[in-house]
Amino acid sequence: MKILAFANQKGGVGKTTSAANVGALLAAAGQHVLLLDLDPQASLTQALGIDAQGKSIADVMGGANRGRLQIADIARRVSKGLDIAPSDIELANCELGLVQRLGREAVLKTALINVRNYDVVIVDCPPSLGLMTINAMIAADGVIVPTLPAASDLRGVRLFMDSLDRIRDDGLNPALKLLGVLFVQYDPRLTAHAQALDSVKGAGLEVLGMIPRSVKVQESGAARQPLTIYDPQGKPAKAYTSVTRKVMTWLKRNPR
Repeated sequence: MKILAFANQKGGVGKTTSAANVGALLAAAGQHVLLLDLDPQASLTQALGIDAQGKSIADVMGGANRGRLQIADIARRVSKGLDIAPSDIELANCELGLVQRLGREAVLKTALINVRNYDVVIVDCPPSLGLMTINAMIAADGVIVPTLPAASDLRGVRLFMDSLDRIRDDGLNPALKLLGVLFVQYDPRLTAHAQALDSVKGAGLEVLGMIPRSVKVQESGAARQPLTIYDPQGKPAKAYTSVTRKVMTWLKRNPR
């Protein structure tokens, strides 16, 4: 089983949409996928039309004390080959409690140790560098960094890359790999977007893909369906398909 995190300390950059679509495409390709919603806002959970019903990742993570449930107890079926470990607002209280707990940075890693019935776990991280995101980075084998192609967002990417380096250098997860930066709402006709792409490439970072701007992205969210189901022939869905092929290649080259 491989664990991939979609993370960026900045909000509104397409983490949830990207996690949902790559997860759905991996499942369609025959992988058994667990989406894990680590955001107290529960955007991924809500986007897929799931109600945690009092059994969420907060009950697994716990707080100052150990959680009362295992991931297997909360996992819900979304579609064939695709499950979700849902989130709810209780995760915010959980994060506050974790501050008091020994080994607080590795709670998620411990919770995933006995999860064996999935090929891939995809973690949708909150828009912060708090304990939940740190837990995801320590548990993950690889990380994908979605971003908007704007100068302010690229500053956030640079700060996030510094955080990744610290996690590796401090020995918290020295094997953590960066799969690449994923541009969302990209428009090649805009000079600023092209400059943002050049800036990332110039910094030596891998560009995993460019998801074009489209109203279908918002429409699919309202319909609570991945783009690949809502508008499978659209340009964004095809771009996510290309990204997912790269992810599958990475998975094959990096067996657990």
